[in-house]
Amino acid sequence: MTDTGLARPARGVFRRDGASPVFYGWWIVAAGVGLQALQAGLLSQAYGAYVVLLRDQFGWSKTLLSGAYSMAQAESGITGPVQGWLTDRFGPRAVLRTGVVIFAAGFMLFSQVNSVLTFYLFFFVMAVGMSLGGYMSITVAIVNWFQRRRATALGMTAVGVAIGGLMVPGVTLALEAWGWRTTAFFSGVIILVLGLPLAQVMRARPEDHGLTVDGAPPVDASARGSQATTITADYTLAEAIRTRQFWLIAGGHGAALLVVGAVTVHLVSHLHDNLGYSLGAASLVVTVLTFAQVGGGIAGGWLGDRFSKRAITASCMFVHAGALLMVANATATWMVLVFAVAHGMAWGIRGPLMAAIRADYFGRSDFGKILGASQPVIMIGLTGGPILAGILADRTGSYEAGFTVLAVLAALGSTFFIFSTPPRRKLARAS
Repeated sequence: MTDTGLARPARGVFRRDGASPVFYGWWIVAAGVGLQALQAGLLSQAYGAYVVLLRDQFGWSKTLLSGAYSMAQAESGITGPVQGWLTDRFGPRAVLRTGVVIFAAGFMLFSQVNSVLTFYLFFFVMAVGMSLGGYMSITVAIVNWFQRRRATALGMTAVGVAIGGLMVPGVTLALEAWGWRTTAFFSGVIILVLGLPLAQVMRARPEDHGLTVDGAPPVDASARGSQATTITADYTLAEAIRTRQFWLIAGGHGAALLVVGAVTVHLVSHLHDNLGYSLGAASLVVTVLTFAQVGGGIAGGWLGDRFSKRAITASCMFVHAGALLMVANATATWMVLVFAVAHGMAWGIRGPLMAAIRADYFGRSDFGKILGASQPVIMIGLTGGPILAGILADRTGSYEAGFTVLAVLAALGSTFFIFSTPPRRKLARAS
């Protein structure tokens, strides 16, 4: 049974006459911002602070701690195709609600970690919740509701990740004041209280509620006349995976996440252990990075709706690489700040364009399945980046070698986007 309608639509929200002052798609964007902020602020971008405290308490290596994060990303890569099918079949709202509950339960269990086994087990539960209640489900909903302003909508939603980064100093203060166990448990409570109402806002497709994509006025069939017209048809999953563009975009996305994953897991440790920053000062660097990401997300959406998404993303890959080299070899505060601004802007601009390019190329009918099928390739980057950086840091005593290797790989990854020209248009006859 799909998420196809409301027995009793909320007054003033779904109006069949199209006179509602705010297109409902923007409410979905707002809910997506909130859900992304919860995940990023409480775990994704705060995990670096947890790494420092867990290492101090249990004596675990950077490799072991980054392995949990990488395992979480590998989980979403493995289950991505199934999640894509579930989201297209049952609608994003049902999948998101399930994910929120699992994510909250995982946090509460995480507060009871006392061994490597329970650490990995409970982190895996959180990972499942984050996958179902996060990026993919939200993105499918937004792609279904927007076309003309799709990059803008995706860019605004991605700002949620950046807003979550602004929560990191607060989470860090809680970790220092109350300890990581108490902070983890109450993070689970916050996720339930705020996440479930946000998930309830999501809807699958505007057509299910008498609305149209982008909120445009419906086209009168009689106005079109009886003349046959040629329209662009959407790709099915089977058709999409037979194109080189499917694999090039997935490969480029994975190459970008080599840097994003490594920075998310290891930046705080690098600043704390190698550059001598306090935990609080390191979290402020994350805040600067996050402000830059907010600006990048807004700019990326605007740019992506007006200029070549391929050229923009390829350029961002070089910025990712240069920024990582800067922080790897930082000898002054200004170098760290340049890194934070450059990496944050590149991440914010590039992030929403990953989904927008896929939707532009393949359409929205099978978008959830297509995005889900891309996840195993994408997660190679998000999984491999933290592990490679962690292993080299344990062996060399610093992150310089690991960050340098990842920067080179990211720069080379720009070629994926350079060669991912639009596929041949799939046409269908409509009368």
